[in-house]
Amino acid sequence: MSDSLENKPKGPWWKEITQPFVDLARAPRALWGVNLSYFIEGLVYFGMLGYLAMFFNTSVGLSDEAAGISVGFLTFGITFSMFLFGGLGDKLGVRTAILIALTLMFIGRATISVGPTLGLGPDGLGSPIHLLSMAGILLIVLGYGIYQPSAYAAVRKFTTPATASMGFAMLYALMNLGGWLPSFAFLLRDEKYLGLGIPGVYWIYTALTLVGILVTFFILTPKVEKEAIAQAALAHQQKEVEESAAEPVKLPASAPFWAKVWHWIKNHPLANPKFSFFIFSLIPVQTLFAHNWLTLPMYVNRAYQGTWLGQNFELATNFNPLLIFILVPIVTALTWRRNIYTMMILGTAIMALPTFLLTTGPSPAALFGFLVLMTIGEAMWQPRFLQYAAEIAPKGRTAAYMGIAQFPWFLTKVITPLFSGYFLSKYCPADTPVAELNTETMWLIYGIIACTSSVLLILARGWLGKDFRAKKAV
Repeated sequence: MSDSLENKPKGPWWKEITQPFVDLARAPRALWGVNLSYFIEGLVYFGMLGYLAMFFNTSVGLSDEAAGISVGFLTFGITFSMFLFGGLGDKLGVRTAILIALTLMFIGRATISVGPTLGLGPDGLGSPIHLLSMAGILLIVLGYGIYQPSAYAAVRKFTTPATASMGFAMLYALMNLGGWLPSFAFLLRDEKYLGLGIPGVYWIYTALTLVGILVTFFILTPKVEKEAIAQAALAHQQKEVEESAAEPVKLPASAPFWAKVWHWIKNHPLANPKFSFFIFSLIPVQTLFAHNWLTLPMYVNRAYQGTWLGQNFELATNFNPLLIFILVPIVTALTWRRNIYTMMILGTAIMALPTFLLTTGPSPAALFGFLVLMTIGEAMWQPRFLQYAAEIAPKGRTAAYMGIAQFPWFLTKVITPLFSGYFLSKYCPADTPVAELNTETMWLIYGIIACTSSVLLILARGWLGKDFRAKKAV
């Protein structure tokens, strides 16, 4: 998915920034079928996720701690579900798999939304509305575990190796653009406008999921899918021949079981100590990703209570996806000559350090500075992380390394919900005057945790950094 420095297209920096959007407009119909669906799904997923902890607080009656863990069941459950069901897109065909996935998510979202409509709750942990909501989340987890891998598989099947980078970049960009649109959901939620409340907004998101199903059904038809695969087949066939030739030697079927187990352990990506250290060292800074939905909505709503920003907290908590959509191509164009490891250190530091702005207390300037600078840092290091995972992999094992590289993100989504609710209840509890909150301490602790990643990368530079000397960011 990355090119060498020598193969990097030459031209004005502005052309490198605008070219992905030009490529998007020229994308074939099959890719539009996937991209439009993914755009809608980005809107719905992030829109519902941003409200989910509040929904568990107000409509289900859970404490901050229990709400955080319930949200975590969705986020880490999706990652685990991908491990189990991610291959269905190859077995069933991407169109069929995407339609099945979206149908599961539609039913799941309707199940969550129907509880308050039926007059259930808020009755707390283990109540009918809580169990109903968790059943809905389970369906979403199952659906999303099929959906995202199938969408990425569709991009691979519908593009050539030469156009794959554009296809994956646009899928990521459109998801983030969709994730920004819930910034305006306060117009639906707030009683000063339509006054639908969070359950009412959830019904809108449920209806949008149905729109995503129809978009996929009518744009990505079986004929369009077949033609797109056929057009890209020749180029993929050549690439697969090259990759299969590079596959590592496998043990014969007659080898003893213990030999097979040892061979698997010895060749597992995590057996590479540098690779393992590198990906796990990023867990601390990745906790800031999880706080975007576990902490920020409640923090802004509570710490800025009585202000326009506190009432319309969606504008702040959904700002990151818009910035990512804008900044990733710009930052990439301006920094592609830089060494990957250097970009990892700088990016993680720039992402973590703005957290300390929030230790000065709730203020719009501090919040805006945190969101902008944190996102710049994210745009600097996140693409480089994926590139490194691909480049360090031995020939023929790129997919294995890319898959394992996501494991720490899975752990982050397991770990962060375990303490985020406790910190909210201790330092930023609900129904508490702003003067009695202690959000400064909460963000100080989170900032120290996030900075650990940069410190570890700096300390390991002599050990890890030499592997990056010949590798340039793209």
